[in-house]
Amino acid sequence: MKIVTGYWRPGTDYLNEIVSKVAPLVQDGDVITISEKAIVTSKGFIIDESRVRPSSLAKFLSKYWMRLAWGGPISYLTRLKQKTRVRLRNYPIEAGSLHKQTALRIVGLLQSLRHYSEGGIDASNLPYFYVSLPLPDPEFEAEKIRQVLEKSLNKKLTVMIVDGDTTYSWRNLHLAPRRVNVPGVVHFGGFLTFVIGRMLNLKSRSTPLALSGNRYNPDWCLTLAEIAHRVRGEGAGRTVWDMEEKFGVPSKSITWEMLERVEHTAVVLLRFSN
Repeated sequence: MKIVTGYWRPGTDYLNEIVSKVAPLVQDGDVITISEKAIVTSKGFIIDESRVRPSSLAKFLSKYWMRLAWGGPISYLTRLKQKTRVRLRNYPIEAGSLHKQTALRIVGLLQSLRHYSEGGIDASNLPYFYVSLPLPDPEFEAEKIRQVLEKSLNKKLTVMIVDGDTTYSWRNLHLAPRRVNVPGVVHFGGFLTFVIGRMLNLKSRSTPLALSGNRYNPDWCLTLAEIAHRVRGEGAGRTVWDMEEKFGVPSKSITWEMLERVEHTAVVLLRFSN
């Protein structure tokens, strides 16, 4: 069930927002899924990359690794769409070096070698030069949200925090793009997770970062996360390029007010049918 929440700026009381939005709809046994991006933005876990000073390595990654490697052979190995290849071949060198420096500092080299969402760092659905950081403790956050919901609404619920980035599965092996504390979902090699998953055409689903309440097997957690992600949609766009196309201006000119005009669905309610 899609629950339109509006855009959560930094400082938003997201706990109150979640309770007020689900209160008229929730039933015992429901799974409440929340976008990691919405939580970290409301908590102010964002960085203004215009203030970052790029290193030589960051400049190299932006100018050569992204344009020549990702825009060339890696894009073919991973079966990226032609539109994505063109975008990567024209990767913005100056702004890209700022972003890569942020990734190098926060999540390290192997994640920085990715072409987007490096270790949970994300520039989509944010204005100007802001990027969001990965949630420091998703398990604590999921538990806190569940306790607040159950106390406020007197219902037994499960809470899942979801990252739209992809986990790849082969039978009972589930390779996540970053470390998550969901049993059976493992992290492997930073950008190599994406490359291997795409090269081998493995089953791809959104990533459950944390679960509080009922415990489900990892395959079912991934299925629920993917359903929630598809219902949620992309807000102003899945990538910075998509945002620029939507608003018709460079990303540095996108404002908070522009983002607020777009429908945002931070919360998706899932209910099992009898």
